[in-house]
Amino acid sequence: MSGVITMAYLLAAVMFILSLSGLSSQETAQRGNLYGMVGMALAILATIGSALVGAYTVLIIAMIIGSGIGLYLASRVEMTAMPQLVAMLHSFVGLAAVLIGWGGYLDPRIQLEGAAHIIHNTEIYLGIFIGAITLTGSIVAFGKLQGKISGRPLMLPGRHWLNLGALIITALFGLLFVGKHHSGSATFLLLVMTIIALLVGIHLVAAIGGADMPVVISMLNSYSGWAASATGFMLGNDLLIVTGALVGSSGAILSYIMCKGMNRSFISVIAGGFGSDGGSAAEGDDVPEGEPTPTSHEEVASELAEAKSVIIVPGFGMAVAHAQQAVSEMTDNLRKKGIEVRFGIHPVAGRLPGHMNVLLAEANVSYDIVLEMDEINEDFPETDVALVIGANDTVNPDAVERPNSPIAGMPVLEVWKARRCVVMKRSMGSGYAGVANPLFVKENTRMLFGDAKESVQEIIRHLPK
Repeated sequence: MSGVITMAYLLAAVMFILSLSGLSSQETAQRGNLYGMVGMALAILATIGSALVGAYTVLIIAMIIGSGIGLYLASRVEMTAMPQLVAMLHSFVGLAAVLIGWGGYLDPRIQLEGAAHIIHNTEIYLGIFIGAITLTGSIVAFGKLQGKISGRPLMLPGRHWLNLGALIITALFGLLFVGKHHSGSATFLLLVMTIIALLVGIHLVAAIGGADMPVVISMLNSYSGWAASATGFMLGNDLLIVTGALVGSSGAILSYIMCKGMNRSFISVIAGGFGSDGGSAAEGDDVPEGEPTPTSHEEVASELAEAKSVIIVPGFGMAVAHAQQAVSEMTDNLRKKGIEVRFGIHPVAGRLPGHMNVLLAEANVSYDIVLEMDEINEDFPETDVALVIGANDTVNPDAVERPNSPIAGMPVLEVWKARRCVVMKRSMGSGYAGVANPLFVKENTRMLFGDAKESVQEIIRHLPK
């Protein structure tokens, strides 16, 4: 039986690798999801069939409850709330790592000596440490994304020294803990470390500004993977080790890609990036000089109909308004008239990596006209109309033109270089980074205020038949 379980684990690991490969592009994403589901089903069935599992009644009840909650949430969650759901799921992984770590430490059946004991305690210590940081960090990320916690970075005095001090204490406690057997002093060391790790998780994410939250999500994804891998070592489960390593490494790579897309170092994000509450109007010296030029649905429809090339830049506002289907319909209408229509996607558009790509794929927008920022940025000077739908920070010219701006150096979609730039927004409010956007008052920019979905539908209605 053990040989069958080993083979099932091996096949599940292959499925997970194929899943990650499939999720690397829009065209193969569905197949990647299918591979992942098959791999997880194999892993669960093989684990249940293991000789180490015996409490089937409790296990079945737990699986029914967990599956019911998962199906309920999956059926109700909207794409705009997907980042919050991902953050909350990461917290579950962290909680599981902490509970399993403590369970492994308190289990009286585990009696090890020498090097085996030291290795086992090291696995427990690392699993609980990474899991605790993931748990509270993910909860804070959820609160920020949900609007329950301010998006403004928490800048405590000497915050870097606080983090460094916490890590030094944790490392010293770890050196003392790994050689100890179950005792009052060992329990004290592990308990204090757990509390410190929980506080570090809160502080790390609370100190990161709202504009960097997409990076935080991918970073927490990496943490959850390493926590799972450490738990796998403790439990002696090879598949959990492999799966955790895959998730941890892929999350780390994604974090690097996201930071590169924002022209920021990973350390600068962890240390606390820019960002404040989004949605409020700019104040003081940050208010761009000039007045916005409003436009109408009829004027925008006329400009689109007369254009030869159009680039649409979607943002979180499109997701909030559920405007992707209307945008897809408008795109089809324009393309039928022989107008070249493409989409420009910023790496951090929305609040989750790939957020805009998923929304457009959901609306059946052709993959071949959805281009990344690096592929399309040079084409704006030859573009007749750049239509910005709910994007803000990712099209802010201050990133290029104002060296002292908080977002200076962040690569952005240079929509202002198009002959005409039309920005669809509800108001003149700043984006999630809390930085004013002078794009709104540029000479060639026109502001179309209102709900994105309703505005696009009105534009479609006024397009020449």
